[in-house]
Amino acid sequence: MEQPQGVDWTVLVLTCQYKDSVQVFQKELEVRQKRQQIPAGTLLLAVEDPEMRVGSGGATLNALLVAAEHLSARAGFTVVTADVLHSAWILILHMGRDFPFDDCGRAFTCLPVESPQAPEEALVCNLDSLLDIMTFRLGPGCPPGVWVCSTDMLLSVPGNPEICWDSFRGARVIAFPGSPAYALDHGVYLTDSQDFVLDIYYQGTEAEIQRCVKPDGRVPLVSGVVFLSVETAERLLATHVSPPLDACTYMGLDSGARPVQLSLFFDILLCMARNVSREDFLVGRPPEMGQSDAAVAAYLQGARAQLWRELRDQPLTMTYVPEGSYSYMTSTSEFLLNFTLPSGPGAKIIHSQVEEPELLEPGSCVVSCLLEGPVRLGPGSVLRHCHLRGPIHIGAGCLMSGLDVAQSEALRGLELRDLILQGHHTQLRGYPGRAFTLVGRLDSWERQRPGTYLNMSWSDFFKKTGIREWDLWDPDTPPAERCLPSARLFPVLHPSRALGPQDMLWMLDPKEHGGETLRTWRASWRLSWEQLQPCLDRAATLVSRRNLFFCQALRKAQHVLEARQDLSLRPLIRAAVREGCPGPLLARLDQGNQVLEPSPAAAQLESEVEPGLEPRHSSMGAGVLREVRRLGAQSLGLQSSTSITESRVAARARDPGVAARALACVADVLGCMAEGQGGLRSGPAANPEWMRPFSYLECGDLAGGVEALAQERDKWLSRPALLVRAARHYEGAGQILIRQAVMTAQHFVSKEPVELPAPGQWVVAECPARVDFSGGWSDTPPLAYELGGAVLGLAVRVDGRRPIGARARRILEPELRLAVGPQQDEMAMKIVCRSLDELQDYCQPHAPGALLKAAFICAGIVHIRSELPLREQLLHTFGGGFELHTWSELPHGSGLGTSSILAGAALAALQRAAGQAVGTEALIHAVLHLEQVLTTGESWPQNEGGRQPAWLGPDLHYALLLHL
Repeated sequence: MEQPQGVDWTVLVLTCQYKDSVQVFQKELEVRQKRQQIPAGTLLLAVEDPEMRVGSGGATLNALLVAAEHLSARAGFTVVTADVLHSAWILILHMGRDFPFDDCGRAFTCLPVESPQAPEEALVCNLDSLLDIMTFRLGPGCPPGVWVCSTDMLLSVPGNPEICWDSFRGARVIAFPGSPAYALDHGVYLTDSQDFVLDIYYQGTEAEIQRCVKPDGRVPLVSGVVFLSVETAERLLATHVSPPLDACTYMGLDSGARPVQLSLFFDILLCMARNVSREDFLVGRPPEMGQSDAAVAAYLQGARAQLWRELRDQPLTMTYVPEGSYSYMTSTSEFLLNFTLPSGPGAKIIHSQVEEPELLEPGSCVVSCLLEGPVRLGPGSVLRHCHLRGPIHIGAGCLMSGLDVAQSEALRGLELRDLILQGHHTQLRGYPGRAFTLVGRLDSWERQRPGTYLNMSWSDFFKKTGIREWDLWDPDTPPAERCLPSARLFPVLHPSRALGPQDMLWMLDPKEHGGETLRTWRASWRLSWEQLQPCLDRAATLVSRRNLFFCQALRKAQHVLEARQDLSLRPLIRAAVREGCPGPLLARLDQGNQVLEPSPAAAQLESEVEPGLEPRHSSMGAGVLREVRRLGAQSLGLQSSTSITESRVAARARDPGVAARALACVADVLGCMAEGQGGLRSGPAANPEWMRPFSYLECGDLAGGVEALAQERDKWLSRPALLVRAARHYEGAGQILIRQAVMTAQHFVSKEPVELPAPGQWVVAECPARVDFSGGWSDTPPLAYELGGAVLGLAVRVDGRRPIGARARRILEPELRLAVGPQQDEMAMKIVCRSLDELQDYCQPHAPGALLKAAFICAGIVHIRSELPLREQLLHTFGGGFELHTWSELPHGSGLGTSSILAGAALAALQRAAGQAVGTEALIHAVLHLEQVLTTGESWPQNEGGRQPAWLGPDLHYALLLHL
């Protein structure tokens, strides 16, 4: 089934807790819009929650108000009006609460998946997955209205659920199947036979959950996805001007209203459920409040009363997606299972470069990492956003995230197991820094459950490490509040040195380190996990992740080119240009000067930056450059202080085909930098300014040519028109190398000596024509390098005959007689060559008999550079000359493969007449060589399409037919 057309969102709102993160996440939305994940005309809004714990309902109301306000202003209104909702498709995505396993929240947690069909290469976050589901799975066909989607769960929606929207009104919830046991800790819907919602249970009793069981034995789980019709959205929006619900919005907060916590499901939607009475609704309270919020019960009752008045008559229905799946991203070890579920025989390696992948055990996962040397990863363990250098052994059940090569030393000699170690970017009173947290995989983050740390009870932890309760909590902290989130465990600043993982890892074996590590830990400024969250620098975190992603991507590009992999680099090229860092990619594709610093642990590599690119570089691009400098020396394995120059892919490639593809990639980078401006990509490539680098390439000086190309390129980066022209010349340079690569085809032409035909005996080769149905020229470089290519053709006869042919025979006279034209001799153009001078125009395709002359040279019958005259060459080897006659009964320029098939026929007949037998594959290579000698350089199917397989008859008819 074809994928339905996606929803053209009018507004997309992303809500977040912290005001410092609003601009960060706004940029993330804009990046996705540039990648075409979000429609170009969609209004993007990152919106701060009025209060940190305003609840999902309050965040929804505030987001709806902000969206309506912006649409009202765009429509020319001076006040907020609900009329703008009638023609709007609005998507509200909630970031939700803090997530212990990712500093940027569940929305920006990178998933262990790749999207090979995406136009740009990028990490896939949970936000990207949900955007795809909402746009192409759940949203299509819906009327104008408001979709609300939490980002705290992993969803899977195969195919199109085909939701019916006929005569729809009210609100609709989307439910996914789950087991009754799973539902004990989650929300579940109770519906009637017509899918009207009767009630919503959260952590319901077994009896309540059994009432919700579907015929398939599963229950409809509350998934966090809701659709509000325009009417329902209007009524909800109307509450923002009335106390106490006005306190859920930024307008109420700015007016001095007291904040109120509101749940989307257990306040806003619950009042629409048919079995819920007004009395029960008013006295209830959502699970989000917890037991400590009883003092605000009366305040909440007033808010619920207002919701009941506005929304009670709105129907609430449910759509059940039985083939879908739902998994809440918990704060427990269950989260790691989503990364390590087996999908194949080995480990999952996603957007990562691993030098020794055999050390990654099945059931492990690596996402956006660079692993150098022996890094062993146990089953059930996950590495994310790490650059590590072995030897390192990470045992089973671990999560490592945000670690750089500088932290590798702290991990050596340890075998970590069931631990979560993370590196964090922080902002402490305006100063950037790094902090590291260590927790146990089995630790509980819930306040109401027995507390543990590093997978042991607090009492055992205190006994093992010497840490005391007063180190972690104030004396007046109630026992119920003494839990992992509130414990001041994590150093964020030390008075005399930088922090590292060792400031936490010492707790695993305190005796080995003595009492000094405990004193150092106590001397540090420490924060609890809750205190650390507002100090996290999410902008620096995302920039660091992108830097590492592109650094591993550069290595991927180099490996793809040098290993001649059939993998397109176009998505990577587009991503590098879009993210503002084409310079490192260009340096990797051609060449860079690298200088190693004295300290191998902090090896820095100097890479040349294109001067014209510097204004285009973002801070992330500069970060990639710094990372490239650091990675360069490490990748070379240099351990001493030395100055070196390392040629990159194009310059150091020994195969001209590899170098040609690298130059074609440079052309693609330049073309992408022009951003669709500057004219057509195709065009002339013979500007005098580029002749010097071209001459180097023609002479075989690849390194000199690549360097000269880069120097000339620097002068053509200032505007789109120059970028396009530079791209054309890089393609021209690539064509030089392609020609040199194809010229190597002569090395694959194997011949077997056979008996010479008698003088005067004709050897005839006849071939069918070729018709291309699709894909013509798609197999030809440079197009085929990144886009692939396949030609579907058919060998055909014309009027029952093979219309293309050649015949050759030996003659006694030491000369070459050439005939071009119909098989009747009297109508053919005839040429006689008695000297090498008369063959010198063999490389001019339009010269009379050029193809035939080139055939004699490529067949090895004539040596054009020899000092021996033509007469002596022929007499010495063959005792006489040759006569070669070619013909085609097809119109010139018919597009039926005449020229290349004719070359194959001529070579086949001539080789056999000279006492040489060649196979089909050798003949194909021989024709490629001939066409380069002739400077036509056609694609493979054009010469192959009329020549497979062959049969030999009395007159050695070479009927070569394409097999499909």
